[in-house]
Amino acid sequence: MNGPSQPLSRTLIHLLPPSAPCTIAHYESLLYRCSTTKSLSTTKQVHAHILRIQLLHHHDSTHFLSLLTASYALCSQTSLARKVFDELSFRTLLSYKSMIKMYTETGAPHDALKLFDEMLHSSQQMPDRYTFPFVIRACGDLLLREIGVVVHGLTVLTGVVLNAFLGNSLLVMYMKCGDKEGASRVFYAMQERTTVSWNIMIGGYFRNGSPKESLQVFRKMTEVGVGPDCATVLSLLPVCGYLKDVKVGREVHLLAEEKGFWELLPVRNATIDMYVKCGCMEEARLVFDKMLGRDVVTWTTMVNGYILNSEISSALQVCLEMQFEGIKPSAITLASFLAACATLCDTKLGKCIHGWAIRQTLDSDANVETALIDMYAKCNSFKLSFNVFINTPKKRTVPWNAVLCACLHNDLSVEAILLFKQMLSEDVKPNNATLKSILPAYAIEADLQQAMSLHSYLLRSGFITRKEVSTGLVDIYSKCGKLDYGHDIFNEVPMKERDIVLWSVIIAGYGAHGHGDVAVSLFNEMVKSQVEPNEVTFTSVFHACSHGGLVDDGLSLFNYMKRYHPDDLRPYHYTCMVDLFGRAGRLEEAYDLIKNMPFRPTHAVWGALLGACVIHENVELGEVAAKWLFELEPHNTGNYVLLGNMYSALGRWKDAENVRHMMNEVGLRKRPAQSSIS
Repeated sequence: MNGPSQPLSRTLIHLLPPSAPCTIAHYESLLYRCSTTKSLSTTKQVHAHILRIQLLHHHDSTHFLSLLTASYALCSQTSLARKVFDELSFRTLLSYKSMIKMYTETGAPHDALKLFDEMLHSSQQMPDRYTFPFVIRACGDLLLREIGVVVHGLTVLTGVVLNAFLGNSLLVMYMKCGDKEGASRVFYAMQERTTVSWNIMIGGYFRNGSPKESLQVFRKMTEVGVGPDCATVLSLLPVCGYLKDVKVGREVHLLAEEKGFWELLPVRNATIDMYVKCGCMEEARLVFDKMLGRDVVTWTTMVNGYILNSEISSALQVCLEMQFEGIKPSAITLASFLAACATLCDTKLGKCIHGWAIRQTLDSDANVETALIDMYAKCNSFKLSFNVFINTPKKRTVPWNAVLCACLHNDLSVEAILLFKQMLSEDVKPNNATLKSILPAYAIEADLQQAMSLHSYLLRSGFITRKEVSTGLVDIYSKCGKLDYGHDIFNEVPMKERDIVLWSVIIAGYGAHGHGDVAVSLFNEMVKSQVEPNEVTFTSVFHACSHGGLVDDGLSLFNYMKRYHPDDLRPYHYTCMVDLFGRAGRLEEAYDLIKNMPFRPTHAVWGALLGACVIHENVELGEVAAKWLFELEPHNTGNYVLLGNMYSALGRWKDAENVRHMMNEVGLRKRPAQSSIS
């Protein structure tokens, strides 16, 4: 307590009655004034004065200490409020609700619920309509839906009226806990719905993955005549951007101007962001150019918009404008500029942005460091990328993740594995992003001993329980040829958690090792489990059929795809089928398939047919395939060589010589074979 022997200030003395002695009621009245003005210094003076004159020793101090608790709580003085609260022999409703409110508002929801539980079990006081909203808010902050439902039930049992304050607290709690239905029931049970209530529903539906419902709530809001406020606009604009619904977005833009919210910078920034996400860069730029008070968020939004819409040059033009106007960038802005440089593979410009970051003393920011490592890696300057990494704090996970990605991008899987091991030896904790980078590196190396060592670490660390990690391990063991190990991990994943990626990986693994029958069986099992195949899954199972010689199975699956998944059909699926027919010597069927393709046959399709014709010595179809290949790939020597070899194998030397002349005419020369033996 600051200055416990301090006398009351003259201002406070004037608030007391002129005649002495003052009773405790006078001080309670004074303290009540302090609490309503949230004056911490005044509260401390009153507290100190009471202690000095020892007035509490001769009177019942319950009401005074309750008021003092409330006053400290209103000033967010957690420790002082708790100290006074603990001195109460009888804890009043005022003291309880003041403490619960304070804990909730100061980011201590667990303490708020603990005190609420004590309040219920003390039998001294029952919560009222002012207490429940803060308890419910604490439940929402902690995502404790079950407890929130119980507290909601208590409000009903105790007869507390569902007013707007209580109702809004319930709406927030249910939406935070992901219970859209619970929020909806409360919303329609509320007799008094304020603009805040509607805003909570709009934002809540959006955050819970139901943006269309957000717009429906907005339509209903306008139908019943509830006027939107600035928060409504700020809630709706991200919804329109997410849905790419520029029509409604323009309505909200107009609404913001009509209601006078347009002068607020957050509204203008959100409007630009909406147009950006709708792909309307001209409208975004129009809003941007008309703005006078642009901040760093405005500039960053425009940069990200141009990058998002693949207008990289425009993004970098904004960078120049920003420097010209002397706007100090944020770390996020610089990271966006560096991402643009990475997309263009422009090392020179990337170095300029790097220099700008150094001048702004932002080069040590985690976002900028990560972007620099990524930019240099994608510009094929791994040495520069690694130099940035070397100078970052090594106890942070993010730089390690960035350099692992850089290794992978530059085909340095061995180096990635070595860095990962170093990361573990330095006690840096990996996360999901780390594993996303490192698992493919182990799959590329296909080293069984390394794979088993990684598997052991994932078991010890608990990462093995994550589906994406299991998927990565199945892929690694498949690449190592240990299909049984991979299948054991696959079987440990519960059926309902097996997604299309996991199924595709194990099907591809069996197919790559010649077990087409198992791959087809797994595909059928996947379909029965109601997991829809995608184009990757079909490619994997077609390859499996091709390598396993399962022509009829492959044809059956291809017909299934054409019937039930026509939108997934791609030219490479036809290439797979041509290869399948070709390996089996069914060349006429392969050719018929090509002739009936719904799109123009690619060089890969004709290449598969030519390869099969060479093997089976079908000159007629081989010449057809070669003719198309010479048109599509006139400078690919491999096609000429294949046709020439087929002629030579059949003793048609003159035709083989003609192919060599054709190569000379287009300026091609077969690369001579070389031996590595010196």
